[in-house]
Amino acid sequence: MPAVPRGFEPCASLLDERLAAGGHGDMVRWQAALSPLPALRATRVDLGATITAEGTASATERRRLEAALAQLHPWRKGPFHLFGVTIDAEWRSDWKWARVLPHLASLEGHRVLDVGCGNGYFGWRMLEAGAREVVGVDPTLVFCMQHRAIAGYLDARANHVLPLRFEEVPPGLRFDSVFSMGVIYHRRDPAEHAKRLFRHTRPGGQVVLESLVVEGAEPLRPRGRYARMRNVWLVPDPATLCGWLERAGFCDVRTVDVGATRVDEQRATAWMRFESLAAALDPDRPGRTVEGHPAPLRAVVVGRKRVYSRDGDADRGAREAT
Repeated sequence: MPAVPRGFEPCASLLDERLAAGGHGDMVRWQAALSPLPALRATRVDLGATITAEGTASATERRRLEAALAQLHPWRKGPFHLFGVTIDAEWRSDWKWARVLPHLASLEGHRVLDVGCGNGYFGWRMLEAGAREVVGVDPTLVFCMQHRAIAGYLDARANHVLPLRFEEVPPGLRFDSVFSMGVIYHRRDPAEHAKRLFRHTRPGGQVVLESLVVEGAEPLRPRGRYARMRNVWLVPDPATLCGWLERAGFCDVRTVDVGATRVDEQRATAWMRFESLAAALDPDRPGRTVEGHPAPLRAVVVGRKRVYSRDGDADRGAREAT
C-alpha cells in the first residue's frame, strides 16, 4: 500500500481492506497484472496532453507492459504513452482539460481534492499546472489499480488515487482547490454534494464543478437510463448547477463552458471495448439519446469560497489540516 496522504491517516485500515486480495472479485487478477510490469526507468516524463514516460525498453518489455496494462481494462480516462505503448482511452480527457484550464485560478502550490478522479489523469495535469499535491478519491477499484500501474513510471508521488467515496474523506480536511467532474448527476442529493464540496474547500479556495446539463429552464429526471447510463438521477440546466453551489455558500459562481459531447471525444477503443457514446445516440434523430432524451451536453461551473465564510469558525479551526 502506498503512503497515505497527510490527513487521510484515519482511512488507512479501510484503504488496506479495499486493496486486499479479497476486496473485489477481480482484485487477484488485477494484482497479478501488476506483477509482470517491467522495471523500466523513464528518462523523460511529460505531463502534457498525453501523459508520457519515455525511456529504453526492449520489444519484449514493451509486449509485457502492454499485456499487463490491457488486463486493467476498461481505460476510461487518458491518453497515456508509456515506453512506446499508447493507451487510447475512451475519453479524450485532454480535450476536457483544455476547456477547464483557462478558467481556473492559478493552481500554483495548491493542495487539490479531485472527487471521482478515475485513474488520476487529471491529477497529472493539475501537477503540470503547478499544484503541489493532488488527492483523488474514486471507489472504482480498477481505476486505482490503473493509477498504481502508471504512477511507478512517472516518478511522482504527489498524485494520489484512493479507493474512497467522497463521503469517506475525513471531515476536517480543507483543500485549496476542489474538483468534481462527471459526478454530481450520479448523486441522489446533488445539493448535498455541493455542500460537501464547500466544506472541503478552504476559505479563499476555488471549486470546479463539471456536469451533464440540459438546455432550458427545467432539469431532466430520467426514468430508467440516460444515454444508456445507470444511476443518472438528475441532469440539471446550467442555472440549477450554479444554484446548488451558491446555496452551498460559494460566491462568484459562473458557467464558463457549455458544449455538446462529440463521438470523437468519447468512443470505444481497443482499451475500452464496451459500448460508448455512439451506441447511446439515436441514429435517426440527431440530438437525441436512444431513450429519447436530449443528447449529452456538458458544462463547467467555477466558484470560490469567501475568506470569511458563513462556517468561519470551523474553517479557521481546520486550516492546519490543509
